Amino acid sequence: MPAVPKDARERYAKLVTVVNRHRRLYYVLESPEISDSAYDELEQELLRLEERYPALIAPDSPTRRVGGEPVVAFKKVRHSVAQWSFNDAFSEEDIRDFDARVKRMLKIPSMVEELGEAGKVSYTCELKIDGLKVVLTYEKGALSVAATRGDGAVGEEVTHNVRTIGSVPLTLERSVDIVVEGEVWMSKQSLKDINALRRSQNEKLPLFANPRNAAAGAIRQLDPAVAASRKLDTFIYDIAQLRGGLPPTQWEELTVLRELGFKVNPHCELAGSVEEVIAYWKKWKKKAPTEHYAIDGIVIKVNDRARQEMLGYTGKAPRFAVAWKFPAEQVTTVVEDIVLQVGRTGVLTPVAHLRPVLVAGSTVSRATLHNEDEIKRLDVRVGDTVILQKAGDVIPDIMRVLTELRPPGTKPYRWPARVAECGGGGEVERIPGQAAWRCVAKNSFAVVRRTLRYFASRGALNIEGLGPSTVDALLEKGLVSHVDDFFTLREGDVLELEGFAEVSAKKLIESIQKAAQRVPLSRLLTGLSLPHVGEETAILLAQNFKTIDELADASVEELEAIDGIGPIVAQALVEWCAEKENKNLINRLKKVLYIVSEKSSEKNNLPFAGKTFVLTGGLASLSRDEAKEKIRKSGGSISSSVSKKTDYVVAGEEAGLKLDKARAFRIKILSEEEFLKLIA
Repeated sequence: MPAVPKDARERYAKLVTVVNRHRRLYYVLESPEISDSAYDELEQELLRLEERYPALIAPDSPTRRVGGEPVVAFKKVRHSVAQWSFNDAFSEEDIRDFDARVKRMLKIPSMVEELGEAGKVSYTCELKIDGLKVVLTYEKGALSVAATRGDGAVGEEVTHNVRTIGSVPLTLERSVDIVVEGEVWMSKQSLKDINALRRSQNEKLPLFANPRNAAAGAIRQLDPAVAASRKLDTFIYDIAQLRGGLPPTQWEELTVLRELGFKVNPHCELAGSVEEVIAYWKKWKKKAPTEHYAIDGIVIKVNDRARQEMLGYTGKAPRFAVAWKFPAEQVTTVVEDIVLQVGRTGVLTPVAHLRPVLVAGSTVSRATLHNEDEIKRLDVRVGDTVILQKAGDVIPDIMRVLTELRPPGTKPYRWPARVAECGGGGEVERIPGQAAWRCVAKNSFAVVRRTLRYFASRGALNIEGLGPSTVDALLEKGLVSHVDDFFTLREGDVLELEGFAEVSAKKLIESIQKAAQRVPLSRLLTGLSLPHVGEETAILLAQNFKTIDELADASVEELEAIDGIGPIVAQALVEWCAEKENKNLINRLKKVLYIVSEKSSEKNNLPFAGKTFVLTGGLASLSRDEAKEKIRKSGGSISSSVSKKTDYVVAGEEAGLKLDKARAFRIKILSEEEFLKLIA
């Protein structure tokens, strides 16, 4: 048995305390402070430590238990059948390991005669509903007791509340003695309605964090009228006990449950192989957000009951079943460093370097901390355990620091007085009236490099072959120092770069010259890295000014008169255009580029003039840029965030938090098919 290092022992002790605390908040008090996925991540870390160092395992470790303790206010009920929880899986590899383990155990020689073709195993695949588990006991077909899972052996009697749920039969279709298990859940819309009501009644009244939280709170009310008002529902998925014997398969169990009058989720499937299980998970990972109830994964069970009994149980969970979670949008990880990144306009962005972690389907090791104020608000430090969130196409964000897991001796982050990448003496300054800092020297290598890279990138002039590594090589050789220098390059210049021969050099120059032949004004404005000007603002400016000279001559008042241009952007643009160096750059660019005007007097006659669209998720039939182009040609504009001024939200596959916000604001949501019909 390996010796336990001091840091592992200290980390383990803290994790036990923290996980037990959050388990109680979640299961007993229904007041979670962190998301389910963040809790899962902490528990998984605990399990990994216990697997590596078995000597660490404490009697009060959360991994030794199944659920929360019953509260004192309810009558305790001892379950006639032990209530298990499932082991979790998080990847295809985990599921293939589960399948291999099942088959390996079923091929034990003493079982071969009973099993026949032991290698062929079928599985039932069911949706994992994010609700509250209940155990229902019927005597001669009549509901006698409803109880929560509790700690697996003892739960709380909640019959008075469960009776108020319309989908729970008080009398079954047959007079049977049976114990069944299922999930009480609340629809997403009901949650919104309840929170809206609570907000209107009392602004200080805490809102429910999720449907499961609200359902649990309703089931554990002493007054059944409260439960009745919550519009709860159920899905029943298992027969724990049946006088006369259980059905021979899980699939037949579901059929029996339906015949008796229980509500069973209609989306279960029978899988004949692990590949079919994986296909089911992939299908529902995409479809889950479209259902009106919360789904956080799937449950996979060996279908044959005889084989289930042969596989048996561990101390915590059945060996014949596993819960495969959907990619977590919130996880925990550790901050290993905080680094300042110099942007293309010289603004400094603090970035947290993280212990790599899988979140929302991809491994991340970086998260933006935005600015100095955000670091202070979070009080995030190197060595901290943090909750990381990523939803859909949103950049990962640190949501919270778990200070109870903070190592001793950590120090608050101090903003430096100098940053070497800023060039010159490395001086930095806070931008007046803003939370951001920037380099004092405006032409540092880091700033120039990012500016040149961005100018050539797909989002700006889209010069094919002029990628980041080629830009860096040209800059290091002294062949370019300003964006107009790209258009004075010749084949002989490019041949100086490592990896370029005559053909590739000629091809790059042709690509640069082709890009110069027709440059939409909005693309040029985007590529110039103007302060506070991104793609959408650049398009807005190009629609209101015919030439770059018109824009350069505009006053603050003229710019502010444009809907969508605020005082900060207007002032920053006027100041940029007034600088002698920038005036000279514009004059040089006019000599080497053919700049195309995009100002249109007919925009108001287009079908979506004045309408704002937000895109979220992936579209199958066209790219994000193609969708934006269709919207603009129809007179519409695109925003990166949802607000009450948004007219349409186009929701593709794996749409993120923007979709939830659109529903909250009651904004028209378009599927890809609806969007294409509308825009046509």
